[in-house]
Formats: sequence, C-alpha cells, structure tokens
Amino acid sequence: MEKNQNQNTERQNRSDNESNNNRNGRRRSNPFRNGNKQKTENTQTRNSGEKQQENSKNSSGNSRNDNRRNSGNNNRNRNQNNRNQNRSGSGGRSRGGRRPKIDTTVPADMKAAILENERVQQERMNPWKQIDLGAKGKLRFTPLGGLGEIGGNIAVLESEKDAIIIDVGMSFPDETMHGVDILVPDFSYLHAIKDKIRAIVITHAHEDHIGAVPYLFKELKFPIYGTPLALAMIGNKFDEHGLQADKKYFNYIIKRKIYELGEFKVEFMHMTHSIIDACSLAIQTPIGTLIHTADFKIDHTPIDGYTADLHRFAHYGAQGVLCLFSDSTNSHNPGFTKSESVVGKTFDNLFEMAKGRVIMSTFSSNAHRIFQAIERGVRHGRKICVIGRSMERNIETVRRLGYIEVDDRHFIDAHEVNKYKDNEVLVVTTGSQGETMAALSRMATDEHRHIKLKPTDTVIISASAIPGNEASVSKLLNLLLKAGVTVRYKECSDIHVSGHASQEEQKLILRLVQPKFFLPVHGEYNHIAAHARTAVSCGVDERNILLMSDGDQIEITPKYIKKVKTVKTGKRYIDNQNNKEIYADVVDDRQKLSTEGIVNIVAQISSQTGKIVDKPVVTSHGLVPDREDKQFSKEIEQLLESHLLHSKIDPSTSPKVIEDDIRGAVRKHILKRYKKYPIIIPTVFLV
Repeated sequence: MEKNQNQNTERQNRSDNESNNNRNGRRRSNPFRNGNKQKTENTQTRNSGEKQQENSKNSSGNSRNDNRRNSGNNNRNRNQNNRNQNRSGSGGRSRGGRRPKIDTTVPADMKAAILENERVQQERMNPWKQIDLGAKGKLRFTPLGGLGEIGGNIAVLESEKDAIIIDVGMSFPDETMHGVDILVPDFSYLHAIKDKIRAIVITHAHEDHIGAVPYLFKELKFPIYGTPLALAMIGNKFDEHGLQADKKYFNYIIKRKIYELGEFKVEFMHMTHSIIDACSLAIQTPIGTLIHTADFKIDHTPIDGYTADLHRFAHYGAQGVLCLFSDSTNSHNPGFTKSESVVGKTFDNLFEMAKGRVIMSTFSSNAHRIFQAIERGVRHGRKICVIGRSMERNIETVRRLGYIEVDDRHFIDAHEVNKYKDNEVLVVTTGSQGETMAALSRMATDEHRHIKLKPTDTVIISASAIPGNEASVSKLLNLLLKAGVTVRYKECSDIHVSGHASQEEQKLILRLVQPKFFLPVHGEYNHIAAHARTAVSCGVDERNILLMSDGDQIEITPKYIKKVKTVKTGKRYIDNQNNKEIYADVVDDRQKLSTEGIVNIVAQISSQTGKIVDKPVVTSHGLVPDREDKQFSKEIEQLLESHLLHSKIDPSTSPKVIEDDIRGAVRKHILKRYKKYPIIIPTVFLV
C-alpha cells in the first residue's frame, strides 16, 4: 500500500513538472525579435528555482520535526513526498540537480513565415512604393487663395502641357475694408497660363469655393465641371451678373466616373460636409495619383444617408498615392466632429420650449440644417416663412433639384406672418454672421418691413462665427437681447456642428491613403502646421511634408517635392450692391480717412510774386477737434506763407506743380506736429 502511494505521488510530481515546463515554453518570446527579453525571462527562471530551493529547505526542517512525533512508516512516506516536492519546482532545480535546458531554436519554416509577414506588412503600410520612381515629368501645385486665411479657396494644378483650376472661391473682408462686401482672388497668374488651362473643377457649392466664379468668367472662360447642385448655384450667380450665355460651359459630373481633362484624369468621390453633394477628387497624372479631399468631415449618419465614399479612398490608397492634399480647418480639434443629425435633436428640444415665434438663422447653403429646422417646424404645426435673398434662392434650388422635399402648402410669404398665431410660425432667415444688411440684423434694429421682434420670440442662431466675424456676431447678439427676445446660441449643446474634420477623421484619411507626400491645405498657417504634425504621427515622413502660403508654387515628382517660386497673388475688393470692383487705392483712401483724417486747402496765389493773395480756406476732418479748427487753420496759413516765401518754384508754372509742393510741406508739418498721415487736398488758383 505504501509503495503504491509513493509511486502515485512520483507520477503526479512528474506530471506537474511537465505542465510547468510547457507553460514556460509558451511564455518564450520570439528569439529573432526580442533577445533581451529572453535573457530577462531566463534570469527570472533561475531566481524562481533558487527561491524554490530555499522553500524546500524549510519544508524539510518541518518534516523532520513531524517524524519525531509519528510512526516509522509514516516518517518514510512524508520524507519521500518532501523529496518529490523539491524536484517539482516550477522551472527550478532540486539541490544538486541541473537546470532544464530551454530549446531556443526556431524551425526554418516558422522563421520564413515571420519574415514574409514582415514584408507584407511593410508593403501594406507603404503602398506608395509601387509608384514608378523613374516616371518622367513634373507637376506644379499653386494655391492662389485659401492658405493663410479661411476661405477664398482656389488652386492650380499643372503639368508641362495642361492645367486645371480647383475651385474659385471668395472670402470676406475685415473691419478695415470700408464699403467692401466680398474679396475675390487676383487672377493674374491664370491670365499668364490661360492657354494651358483645360477646365475648372468645383468640389462643392460653398461660397468660399464658388463665389468668385462669375468674376473670373468676366475675364476668362473655361469648361467647368461640378455636381448639378454646385453648377445650379453658380448658374444663379451667372443670372445676377448677366452671364446666362456662359452656362454652356457647364459639365454635370457623375461620381465615380473618370473625366479626362488634358493629361489629368479626374474622379469625383462623394464626401460628407456641411452642404449637399460635396466631393473629393482623385486625380490620375502621368507621374502618379493625387488625392484632394477638399472640405470634408466623416459623418457616418448624414441626413441624406449618403456616407463618405471611403471605399474609393482605400482603393486608390492600395494602388499607391503620390501626394495627398487635405482640409486643415479643424486640425486643432481632437477626436471626431459630431454628425449633422445631432442638431435635429437639439431643434426638437428648442421647438418644445418655444412659446411664440421661432426665428432660425444659419448658413444659407447648409440645406440639411435648414431641412431639419423646417421638418421640426412642420411637425409642430408651424408655417414656414423664408426671408433673405440667398436663403430663398438656395432653398428653392435644392427643392427644385429634389434634394429635399417639403410641400408648398407649408410655406408662407413674409407679409402673411401676422395672419397666424405666434406659435404657428417658423421664420428661416439669413444673418447668422451679423451681416449689417442681412434680414436678421434688420430685424434686430427694427428696420425689417414685415418682422417686428417680440419678447415672446425665440431666435436660434445655428452657426459659429467665421474667423474675423466675431465682433459682428457679438454686436448682433447684443441687439437681439436688447429687443427682449430669447436667444439660443452656443450655450445650447449641439445647436451647431462643424462641417470640417477633426484630428481622428484626418488620421482616418491619412491611413486610408498612405501617401508618399503630404500638403495640408485650407486654413491659416497654424492650422496646416497642426495638420502636418498629425500626418507625421500617422507615418508620413516629415521630410515629405511642405507648409504652403498663397502663391507658393510646389514642384512634385515621384522622387521629391519642393518650392520652386512664388507667383503673384492678392485680393480684389467687390461692392455687392452693384457687383463691381472697388480699386485698391480707393480702399486705401477709405482706411486712411477712418484713421488719419483729411485736410482741404483752397488758396489763391499770385502768378507774379508767388505769394498768397488772400487768406486760404483750410478745413479738416478727423485730425483735430472742432474747437481747434480756427487755430489749426491759422497754423497752416502761416506755414504756407513761410513756405511760399522761400519756395524756388516758378509762380507762373502750372497749379498742379504748386499743389504737389504745398502737399509735401503740409504733410511734413502735420507728421512732425500731430504724428498723423491725413489725406491732404490742396486746390490752387493762380491770379
């Protein structure tokens, strides 16, 4: 009986040893990749064995004490069990025994599989290596707007033979550009290469991508490719500018179809943004494929159900992309940009709380935002009144093209608003950026013909201030609050979501495309610099990234990218009241008048003696206070008398020469005395 028990114990100990050895074998790391880690594990095994020996000694001592108290047969069994336990330490060794040998060899077929998997991973992570580095030719990419600013997007992509224009957008003036409504790009470079230009490619219908098209067509005309909505909105602009005949240049694109424009093959890929029918571009060229995201975000639950065509991004990425151009507007924002659909849930809550009229203002081009508001209005039994020229035109366009469907019976005109109870009216209007002439601003100043604000009204501003418009929006908010209405703006969660990608969405595009070169576009310098850092974190070599400014011409080949020169860029000032250009010197004069003032001088000078015949008439505005006008006039009179007395100009010469001489003397005096540069207008009569 005792012998059988001892044999069973020995078998159990051997089984435990084998189990421990198997576990140790599974824990071994790859000897080809982690030699240091293997050494560490071996050291840990030796330490474990030594600790086991120490424990074994203690167990033996305890067993000897027990032997003194028990019978001889039991003593032999316990001693035998203790010896078996000493041998069974996990990976250890018994006293006087040898450490088990660990097999570190890897079979040849396993090693081959590891190396092949590594090769496949490298090919997958760097698909651009498929590009033919020996391909001949060069491309040049030149942004003429949209870099160093928000808006005004326009760029030129050209080869030796052909060129295409990507978007022709406008931007907004700052507060120093008095009387200027919009800014359009300087088209000088397009005139220089006009014989190479094969087409204009429009990515989407936002004003900062299409707003300057009619001004370009007044100078140069090219075939223009875009979605039906984008070209319909450009067509509306052509109607305003008397360019109806130029609609013959329109080419309505079909997504996923290839269009050959000279040496370029362009595919429009559906992209989600804050406007319907936005597109990204895949441009195949003789030296490789380029991807231009245009403005984008990755919205997995868009209002129309059409998600971004990420399959095409992955398709081109797997084939190898030479260069990626990507939207940088929200590159400082971590995480993901929220879906447009969350705004509708906020509208539900705001409409429930509203007791009187609801007046909602947003960007007139954001048809899905407008549709969500209209849908909630109809659901709550409200009639829809659309106010504002651009809002009326855009809603009519998207309804006519079938992008949104709302029955005519739900709409009323502005003059009909007072026929309905306040809780039966929804007004959709322009003016979310605080534009002075927009409908919402005129309501806030009580200048609108049909809508007079009431304390029971709820005004929803579903937009964020475009950089540069913060002061205008703040002024509008103040006026609305003074009118006593309830204003819903940023304090309401998800009342507005951006149409631009945040960092995680930018990373997704970078990982899908895996480009060799990366050029961040659309944004101020700090935005593109942040986007560049994101690209480096996604595996793009920082030597293959350039940060551009408007006018920088970038040369692209399969082997390198570099800046080669700077072309002329700038802005032209437009007065929207007559759709005509305001020349730069006029804007400069307005700026000077607003900050430096003006001085008018009318003087009679003898053509015989060169002296002043009578007291000159001196008036000034914006330079000295009214109470000091007489003193200033006398000061300039004395200056003129002294200056003309010592002047060497022939008094019989033309008045123009004398006026220039007087202007210089007065300017020098005012600068020294008042530290100002006013506009000085002398008028001289020779008598």
